[in-house]
Amino acid sequence: MEKYVSSYKDKTVLITGGAGAIGSNLTRAIANAGARCVIVLDDFSSSYQWNIPALPNIMVVRGDITDDIALKRVFFEKPDYVFHLAAFFANQNSVDYPEKDLHVNGMGTVKLLEYSTLANIKRFIYASSGCAIYGAEAPLPLTEEFTSLHLSTPYQITKSLGEMYCNFFFHHYDLPVVKPRFFNSYGPGEVPGQYRNVIPNFIYWAMKKMTLPITGSGDATRDFTYVGDLVDGLLRAGHFEEAIGQEFNLASGKETKIVDLANMVNKATGNSAGMKFISKRKWDTKNRLLASVKKANDLIGYEPKTSFEKGLKEAIAWFSKNWDLIEKDAAFTPGMSSAVRGKSK
Repeated sequence: MEKYVSSYKDKTVLITGGAGAIGSNLTRAIANAGARCVIVLDDFSSSYQWNIPALPNIMVVRGDITDDIALKRVFFEKPDYVFHLAAFFANQNSVDYPEKDLHVNGMGTVKLLEYSTLANIKRFIYASSGCAIYGAEAPLPLTEEFTSLHLSTPYQITKSLGEMYCNFFFHHYDLPVVKPRFFNSYGPGEVPGQYRNVIPNFIYWAMKKMTLPITGSGDATRDFTYVGDLVDGLLRAGHFEEAIGQEFNLASGKETKIVDLANMVNKATGNSAGMKFISKRKWDTKNRLLASVKKANDLIGYEPKTSFEKGLKEAIAWFSKNWDLIEKDAAFTPGMSSAVRGKSK
């Protein structure tokens, strides 16, 4: 076992949003590393308890990150590390419900920072978003020194706000914060839904033999990052001293066109319904995303190892294994139009 992984042995670790795709995989990794206790704090508003590994050193607390009763309960366990992954996700959801986005992503993060400061934790790892922080005009590949105030959704704004509050608690209270910026996570553990990411939705629709809807021309690219690589980056972020006070990209460092993604998913699932093109959403102003991971490599030795083809295969296999649960819980609004869902005839 690598030293940065074994550093969690016999430790107590709090993971907010631990039932989500990244959170559940991180929970499993830290529990398997021999942690004394991994505490999952999740309100299950966009995740499901069946996604959490059934291991004896995992404790699940159903609660809201803005609720002091829930926070007192989990901090009573005296966590050594806090991985703050919970969020009101994501862009379209925040456009529809901006006040809730601010309450959860803003106030929730502040409360966790306050409790973590009082608890004198070893490390606070804040899950930021490279897809949010840089805005639409940043030069590629995206590097950490670029910032923008011209953001197009409340989610982008509150993710940036979270980083700024982390900086305040780092400078004012010496709280050891780390700010990894995620790019387009995908892989086992991510359930599809109206406000979820494109890959689980494409897999879900393709497995139901539905047409895949592509917004815009299909030439847009994203830096899709396998969840296992993100978990490895998070484990490193909690271990290496060089990461404290720093922000850095956790990405694949490669671009994939959305139209190519759709073709790959259709081919892998045997879906002959094809694809169709629909209008772009007003807030979707980024045509290309590509991140530099040089800083993460320099600071913590991060190096993405999973090819997109292999990662997509793993995601589809997870869908097949958990299909009954996924189909039951896929969070699409009843009556969503076929134009949006891409329903085939």
